[in-house]
Amino acid sequence: MSEAYDIVIVGAGPVGLMLAACIARMGNYKVKHIDIRPERTQIGRADGIQARSLDILRNMGLKRPIMAYDPGKIYEVAFWNSSQLCGAIHRTGTWRSYPDFIDTRYPFTTILHQGRIEKIFIEDLEKYGMYIDRPWTVSGFRNDSEDPVYPVLVDLAHVDGEQKTTVKTKYLFGADGARSFVREQLGVKMIYKDPTVYVWSVIDGVVRTDFPDIQGNNVVRVYVQLVLPTGGQDLRKLVTESKVQQAANEILSPYSIEWDRVDWHSTHQPKAGQGMNYGFLDALNFAWKFHLVESGFAKRSILTTYEEERQQMAQKLIDFDAKYAALFSTRPPSTNEVEDAVRFMDRDDAVETNEFVKTFKQSTEFTSGYGAEYSPNHLNWSSTHPAKSTFFSPLGIGLRPGRVFPPVTVTRVFDATVAHLEQEVPQNGSYRIYIFAGNPATTSRALSDFTANLQEDRSFFSSYRRDDITSVSYENRHNPHSLFFTFCIIFNTARARLEIDEVLPNILAQYRYHVYADDIPCHRTQNSRAAAHIKLGIDKDRGGVVVVRPDGYVGCSLALVEGAGTVEGINDYFAPITTKPLGKLNVA
Repeated sequence: MSEAYDIVIVGAGPVGLMLAACIARMGNYKVKHIDIRPERTQIGRADGIQARSLDILRNMGLKRPIMAYDPGKIYEVAFWNSSQLCGAIHRTGTWRSYPDFIDTRYPFTTILHQGRIEKIFIEDLEKYGMYIDRPWTVSGFRNDSEDPVYPVLVDLAHVDGEQKTTVKTKYLFGADGARSFVREQLGVKMIYKDPTVYVWSVIDGVVRTDFPDIQGNNVVRVYVQLVLPTGGQDLRKLVTESKVQQAANEILSPYSIEWDRVDWHSTHQPKAGQGMNYGFLDALNFAWKFHLVESGFAKRSILTTYEEERQQMAQKLIDFDAKYAALFSTRPPSTNEVEDAVRFMDRDDAVETNEFVKTFKQSTEFTSGYGAEYSPNHLNWSSTHPAKSTFFSPLGIGLRPGRVFPPVTVTRVFDATVAHLEQEVPQNGSYRIYIFAGNPATTSRALSDFTANLQEDRSFFSSYRRDDITSVSYENRHNPHSLFFTFCIIFNTARARLEIDEVLPNILAQYRYHVYADDIPCHRTQNSRAAAHIKLGIDKDRGGVVVVRPDGYVGCSLALVEGAGTVEGINDYFAPITTKPLGKLNVA
């Protein structure tokens, strides 16, 4: 009899490892994870972790091992151009990697090569009892119509050709790269914008150079633009390390660069360094939807939104890569263009003077990861969503469903810790419901009504109450009542004025580790009082509620009102996806 698994993951690069790491944190799932390579990546390949990815990795507890490697951090980009008089290059300008309009706690790109990134994931998975089977590959798969629980039969083969096995699974996830066997067998074609004439050679190593913008330990990555050969010649055979090194010296003249060691060399189509980063978003997107389906919370139809949202991001990435490559491959920016970009980068009202400035400003948000936005659907409720409740998207709210919940700094009441609100709930597959409670004197009745309605039989909260709720430890700070929801309550008042048991009804008071005071100044609001409320466009007296998906993206926002309206509104939001019926509440 074939062994059965909840999911089979093919490929142990960053995306496959990210998926496994997310699933490990969400439940006790049986995972079969294979990779065709005999060992993990040792050098080269992807090396740039963008700020949004670092947010996610921190939420998973993986930022600390990344920083333990003392990775490079790119805070600034420098542009160089050749002089028309002498042909020698000179610096035309610099600008920050993350200008102020990018709302992030990490205004830099973290540089750590793929081998170390994979190592961090693999060591993390071992803590959960997950291991990679190497070197194995998938040789075929098919539907087993006789087994409704494990409907996919997957044939696996060891690369030595002697060992073979067939396993049963609920899901097969192909994270096996551009030449994916899984994708090929399903007839899913790779999408390209247009065949590009811009091809680059990349080389990693240790150098000795007098070029002023190579600093630190002289471990560098150099890209050199190439011209496509004619006559069907193999580019990889034509472009040797020595030829790339020679081209780099010619480009950098009058400076020189000598290679003490070459760690990795390859050629590829131009990318903006986003493959791994957007792959992380894809993996997390699938992981939480897989979890909510398999744990019994969500209908299987929720999985259709994975492909829908993934394709949106993939198409945007393809379009962006084509535009970005053309912009930088056809000609370098002029000195005036760089100066314009620096001058206007942080001004929302600036009129970009040329395509270079406009494109680079757009690209900065996109490459950071914060520009990844999902369109309205039944997970992302825009203000035009045909919902029954009249409380959605209250006037003035600054949050857009389908975009990531922004950084918010508050004070945890329980222990006076300055807390990063978006990081307070770990990546465990549960929704985060942020109750911005405004002025306690104003919202006291609304909070009392909210709590009473949570306990009604057909509310989202009562319908998915934990079966083991009577034995849950008081130390279970994130999910004392339900595995699918965590409440965070933020008051517009100083922390010293808050007594949790006095301002919150018992149900919400049990989230005492997630009760906060909005009393931390924020330069973005130019106001030290109620900075979090103001930043998000939430009424600082009456408050409001924000429902955030398990992957950190805003699902919807609602007014906080007296009566049953707020809970019924959240019911309306969850009702299209839940396996249990949610309905009208009895309490007025």
